[in-house]
Amino acid sequence: MRKKHHHKKKPSFTKKWSAKLHLWFGLSIGIIVFIVSLTGTMYVFKDEIQGALRKDAIYVKAETITQKPLSIETLREKVALEINEKYPISSVEIPLDKNKSYEFLYYEKDKKSWNYFDEVKINKLIYVNPYTGEILGIYNEKYDLFPILKAIHWSLLLKADWGKYVVGIPVILFIIMLITGIILWWPKSKKTAKGRFWFNWENVKNWKRKNYDLHRILGFYASFIALLLSLSGIYFAFPWVKNAFNFTLSGSVDLPKEKEIKSPDSLLTKNNSVFDLTAQETRKLYAGSSSFRIPLNGKNKKGKELKNIPVIVYGENGKFAIRNQIVFDKYSGKLLSNKPHQELNNAEKYANANYDIHTGSYFGLVGKIIWFITGLICTSLPITGFLVWLGKKKKGIKTLS
Repeated sequence: MRKKHHHKKKPSFTKKWSAKLHLWFGLSIGIIVFIVSLTGTMYVFKDEIQGALRKDAIYVKAETITQKPLSIETLREKVALEINEKYPISSVEIPLDKNKSYEFLYYEKDKKSWNYFDEVKINKLIYVNPYTGEILGIYNEKYDLFPILKAIHWSLLLKADWGKYVVGIPVILFIIMLITGIILWWPKSKKTAKGRFWFNWENVKNWKRKNYDLHRILGFYASFIALLLSLSGIYFAFPWVKNAFNFTLSGSVDLPKEKEIKSPDSLLTKNNSVFDLTAQETRKLYAGSSSFRIPLNGKNKKGKELKNIPVIVYGENGKFAIRNQIVFDKYSGKLLSNKPHQELNNAEKYANANYDIHTGSYFGLVGKIIWFITGLICTSLPITGFLVWLGKKKKGIKTLS
């Protein structure tokens, strides 16, 4: 009597090509996915770790607190004199919490360099007691763990302007891998779906099967958050992605451009208390905010000269999503414009929130924990995926021999 042979159905065209793309892209960008995922995962709890390690520098002693802090110009001179750097102080971040210190930042970049360590001339953060002028902490951020992790994650320590594409292109391929992975995971029927949602290892002793399940099941659960992480990542890297978001959210490819504000006070001699006037007015307007940043060197992030003093006000500690902008005349300190978060369009709000979404801080501590777990899984996927491929390759060699 002849035995019946049950022939396996050939995979559909979609699954066949999904498998090929998943394999080809996985072998070509696996190492970059591993590095980017690992550094991103390690970066998630940056604020919490630094907050614990720098507690003595962040908070001032209660007995030193007075009704009025020293002027910003006085504090700047004290910092410049003690630190004695050849570069000017870039900015100061002032917390609205009276128990916290001011953060003076030195930051300069070299446009002609090709790697992170040459590009960043200086990135030094100075914590200062605003009531006494005492320097509570000096941190060379250029060589600190978290900025280096961020630079690896962003550009593999290459120059940021073009290194972001070295990471960005593999991330686009990773997005395709996530989609093809979901297609390959998708069960054909309810019967086959049972073993796809959780591990069933009661009678499984083979490590290859366990490794395959780790790749398939964990990959499925992580894929949806990983898609959000990847999309928010390439938002930073590619202008066309940002433009697509802008158009979807607000109907326009470009974000509204800030109009140049001219003030008659710009003809006057500069008021020495201009920074204190801006700080005083900012505290009045946004008393419930977390902190605000004032540029002190008269330049923006790109090194171009500022015609006024733009002050960024952060609504919540450790977050950038709720951001208000005030502009003051750089000679008199007169208020020229005030653009609160509520008046921004959807595209502008998302632009401010994208960093928080990418790091998980937008969703609070729970979001960070989920992002951290997702990052660990994404870090493991190139390893488990490679072992799956290696196991199949060895099996094929044995079959041929």
